[in-house]
Amino acid sequence: MQVVKSPAEQRMLLRNVSWETYERLIAEREERRKPRFFYDRGVLELMSPSGEHDVSSRLIALLVDMVAEESGIDVENAGSTTFKREDLERGFEPDECFYFSENAARVRELVRGKGDIVLDEGDPPPDLVVEVDITNPSLNKLPIYASLGIREVWRYDGGRLSILRLRDREKYAEAAASGFLTAATAETLTRLISDGLTLDRLAWRRMVRASVSDPENRPD
Repeated sequence: MQVVKSPAEQRMLLRNVSWETYERLIAEREERRKPRFFYDRGVLELMSPSGEHDVSSRLIALLVDMVAEESGIDVENAGSTTFKREDLERGFEPDECFYFSENAARVRELVRGKGDIVLDEGDPPPDLVVEVDITNPSLNKLPIYASLGIREVWRYDGGRLSILRLRDREKYAEAAASGFLTAATAETLTRLISDGLTLDRLAWRRMVRASVSDPENRPD
């Protein structure tokens, strides 16, 4: 067992954990959202986010919602839902995740019908996952995301947001802008997150709207 602790986050890495144990731990946690579980073929990471982590995560979620609204794109925030595939022996619980356009409408219908999103039943994985890493993670989660078909990952390290887009269904490559929210460039998002952590919220919302509507912030 490896334990990683920091003022920002607490992580525990366990090895040789069976799929059955992973599912039992999820069930025993019930409705609590901490710790969050990430599972990769026998390796289990338990992560308890800090206040700083959660503030950044919520701010990015608000930013996604606002950019989608200003861009006229339907969006559904699935939060830190548990996503797992038994056949792949992988699972994760994101800081935030989103579905866009047709997938957003499909997921709302699924949740109304059965109350949950189940990848083992063929339900769609999120289009976008947000990962806040205030400290270095113990477990590389990109292979988990790639295997489950997450097309885009936004990673925020406490100072910079990077946009990673899935290539060839296997690996992520850094991109200048989002493939779902074309008004969202990594540079603009980084600046807006920094401003959002210090500015009055109303002033910040006006700044976000102005940034989205300004053609100079759109990628070529």
